[in-house]
Amino acid sequence: MIQYQGVHKGFGSKKVLQGVDLDIQKGEVMVVLGGSGSGKSVLTSMLVGLLFPDKGQIRLGAKLLPAAGDAAGWREVWTKVGYLFQGGALFDSMTVFANVAFPLRHNLSLSAAEVEQRVMRLLEILGVADARDKYPAEISGGMQKRVALARSIALEPEVIVYDEPTTGLDPLTTGTVGQLILDMKQRFAVTSVVVSHDIKLTRMIADNLAFLQDGRIIFHGPLEQLAQAPDVLQRFFAV
Repeated sequence: MIQYQGVHKGFGSKKVLQGVDLDIQKGEVMVVLGGSGSGKSVLTSMLVGLLFPDKGQIRLGAKLLPAAGDAAGWREVWTKVGYLFQGGALFDSMTVFANVAFPLRHNLSLSAAEVEQRVMRLLEILGVADARDKYPAEISGGMQKRVALARSIALEPEVIVYDEPTTGLDPLTTGTVGQLILDMKQRFAVTSVVVSHDIKLTRMIADNLAFLQDGRIIFHGPLEQLAQAPDVLQRFFAV
């Protein structure tokens, strides 16, 4: 579903990614781990054109991701890849309903009734239908995550990228977010790419792990192979 081939990315003299190769299969939950500043979010933000490789290429399905100036190409990608930002990134001035409706109104030719139907279906699936007319500041952090997830799947993407989805959440809500990720996989058959430091969440959701260190993937495999993983990754899980 996703293939990174020899991907490099730097910022000035700092080399963040130095030849990343990674295959992510259709329908799996891939958790990307690594230390702070290892390039996890850099790697995943390239899937939606927030950053671009200095060298190498990334495929989504059979197609290469578009070049930086290819607006039409990226518009097509954005209908296939949903992105859940670390802080949710909801529009403060819009209601819950308007936030989820935003990508539908700007990318699809739907009637008002069709938008209403799709938005309410998503809000009901994610358990926040009662908050439809509230603003982000009026709902809890956990509910904000649910609303942001509803918005990220509004266009029925094939891939969802989650950037640190449990940051700032209590343990109970963290478990709920993990279950939501699994529900998205089971209900919509999406491919999930999850950037996280959360070991409990990783154990709950991961089909495979990819561990970034020194700009490269030094381990790629299931939790069951953790005993054969490098010591640095085993220490992550021992904490």
